[in-house]
This record gives sequence, structure tokens and C-alpha cells, in this order.
Amino acid sequence: MSGHGDAQPMTSAKCGPLRGTASVPGDKSISHRALIFGAMAVGETKVTGLLEGQDVLDTAKAMRAFGATVTRHGEGHWTVNGVGVGGFQEPADVIDCGNSGTGVRLIMGTMATTAMTATFTGDASLRKRPMGRVTDPLSLFGTQAYGRKGGRLPMTVVGAANPVPVRYALPVASAQVKSAVLLAGLNAPGETVVIEKEPTRDHSERMLVGFGASLNVEKSKDGHVITLVGRPELRPQTVAVPRDPSSAAFPTCAALIVEGSDILVPGVSQNLTRNGLYITLVEMGAKIEFQNPREEGGEPVADLRVQFSDTMKGIEVPPERAPSMIDEYPILSVVAAFATGKTVMRGVKELRVKESDRIDAMARGLEACGVTIEEDEDTLIVHGMGAGGMPGGATCKTHIDHRIAMSFLVAGMASQREISVDDGSPIVTSFPIFESLMNGLGSAIRRG
Repeated sequence: MSGHGDAQPMTSAKCGPLRGTASVPGDKSISHRALIFGAMAVGETKVTGLLEGQDVLDTAKAMRAFGATVTRHGEGHWTVNGVGVGGFQEPADVIDCGNSGTGVRLIMGTMATTAMTATFTGDASLRKRPMGRVTDPLSLFGTQAYGRKGGRLPMTVVGAANPVPVRYALPVASAQVKSAVLLAGLNAPGETVVIEKEPTRDHSERMLVGFGASLNVEKSKDGHVITLVGRPELRPQTVAVPRDPSSAAFPTCAALIVEGSDILVPGVSQNLTRNGLYITLVEMGAKIEFQNPREEGGEPVADLRVQFSDTMKGIEVPPERAPSMIDEYPILSVVAAFATGKTVMRGVKELRVKESDRIDAMARGLEACGVTIEEDEDTLIVHGMGAGGMPGGATCKTHIDHRIAMSFLVAGMASQREISVDDGSPIVTSFPIFESLMNGLGSAIRRG
């Protein structure tokens, strides 16, 4: 069972060509941040294109619990009346972040330097995920955290009454950890500095500047050095959320492997810290055209024309590309199974602490579908079977993980026999229209 209801088995069968326009929802990472930064600004922030998946709705509920007024005015149209930096009130109840690691970690950072106590929990998947990677650097501000063994939820966080500024070098490439530290630094005096050896998605930095924070990014021999001046007055903004490149990955990859497909995926973010999958697919020989490049909401976007690609070849994905595509390795492993040759994905150990152990989940599911897999702690290798070569015919475990569920349902669209997943209900957390969108393009996904 997922944390959002009973398990929902789903099945995907081989289908005809996918055709049409795939208008995917707004970017999840930016949607979370729009609500959180809006809650920390003084005045009314207007948001359009907000992703209304369960993860983001849980963040909206949390911002209300901390005292902000968050209002939905229509599909994707929201306003946030914020309380200012340091203005959060202590929540009256436990904050349930559902399935969202991004939500819980960013919210912890947001309240970590305000004198209050908050308790966080989530669904069964989120309660397995380590929070120490966030609470350890937050403790440098003076924050205290008390959780289950291994630093897991439920967890009570006691905000620092007299926070001090922090200089922190990220031990792992993680936009969530970086953002949590920067958010905590907003209500600390002086300058908070975060150093990352490898660049991760930079939505927090872009949005902080947009909301009026004093933030500077410099390159040095140690990597990217991000300096934030604490205790600004954030100004409300109008935020246009671009379409999510992680969600766009699913119709894109489906069109690449389903014979005869030709689709348009409009308005997809092309942020350089998020587009690693698309670079990789082109290197493999995918037929993707990036049309009408432009800027929306401070983010570069483009319309993608995607066509069936029966000559894709396996490649070695550079490990330094991992931060820009960490959420897309599950669906890339499906594409790799329909390419020829071997696709090697190294530097991906972060996948083992996502909503599930995604390396293990994809390896076991692909093996059950007839694909040869190699793996170690930090590596996943897929031996491609060529266009139409995957036998399929398996029921794959999703481990309450939306991206695992969607990846195997995409695989079923091009495999020789249908593929089922034991629980597709987590899909609603990030891509609530996945089933209707894909079936509208021509797929054959059914429930039960």
C-alpha cells in the first residue's frame, strides 16, 4: 500500500504509434519552492502553472500550518500571502509531507533557524529515507533534531533560538541539502556559505535572487561557492512554473521506443542543471528536436518534437552528469533496454536512498522482463535488446515509488508481452495526469 490509499495494480500493453501533444504538468521542484519562498515573503505571491500533485499539495498544507495563507484560484493558479523571513508560527499539529523528500527537507530548513518546534512525518516510503544529511548541517546553525534510528521520520525539529551563520561543503551532490541550508541561512545573521563540488539544480538560487535575497555564486578550485546574506525582506513575486523535465521524460522516452511514434512535448524546462537525460538520449541517437527555445518564469524552455528511434545505441553516461538527471535514471534504463549494446550508468549511488532503492528496483524489474543487468553499489549496467526486443510479461514491484511505476508502464508500451506494476497509486504524487495523458497519445494502460 502507498501512503495515499490502497494499492492500485496497473498494466501496460504493447500499443500503436503515440501521436499528439503531451502537455505535462508544472515542474515539481519549482512548485515546492514557489510555495515556500512565497510563504517567507511579505505580501502576495502569485503562481501559475503550479503542479497539483500530492507532493506539492502537502507542501501547501504545511505552509498553511506555519501561518501563511495559501489559496487555490483555479487549475494551477495559486496565491501565497507570506509572513516574512522568521515569521513562521509554531504548527499546532504534526506536519505530514506524504511521499515528498524535497518537501520535508526544504521545510525543515525553512523553520530550522526560528525558535519553534515542529514534528514531521510521511508515508511508509518517506519514513525509510535518511534525514541526517539535512539535520546534520542544520545542527551547525544550532538546530536540534530527534528522530527514529538512522535519522528517520517521524522527527521533531527544534529551531535555533539564536542561530549562527554557517559555512558548509556538501559531502554529496544534493540540491535538497543545499536548499535546506540556504533556507535556514535566510533567518541567520551574517553570511551563510554553501560549497558544492558538482553543480546541482539551481532553482533555489534563481528564485532567491528573484524574491530579493542577496546571493552570489562564484566558481573556485573547491567548486561552486554560494554566499547568502541573512535576514533579507523577501519581496512577493509572480512565478510562472515551467513544465517539468522529469515528467516530460516519460512521454519523451515512450515515443522513442514505440514504433511509429511522433509527438510534441511543449514548454519543457531546459535548465542546464536538469537536462542531463536529454543530452544523454541525443548521444544515444534519439530523434529529438528542441524547437522554439525561449525563457519562461526565469527558466530556459523549449518545445520537444520526439520520434521513434530504432537505431539508438548504448553509451557510457559520464558520472559527473548524474546530478542533472538523478531522477531520470529509471526511465533511462528502460530506453537502454531498447537500444543496442551496453549502457553504463556510474556514479548513481544516490539512487539507493530515493523513494526506493531505485537501482535495485529497476534491476530486479528489468531482469524479470528478460533484460540482462549488472549492478554494484554505485553502478547500473543495462544490456540492450534493440527495438522491440524486451520480452516483458512480468509484474514489477514499485516499492511505493512513482518513477519506478511510470518507468515500467512505459516499458510495457513497447515490450513483446504486457508489463504490470503491483501499485501505480504513487504516480499521483508527481504526475497526476500520467495515465490519461499517455492513453490520450495512444498507449494502452489499464487498471487492475
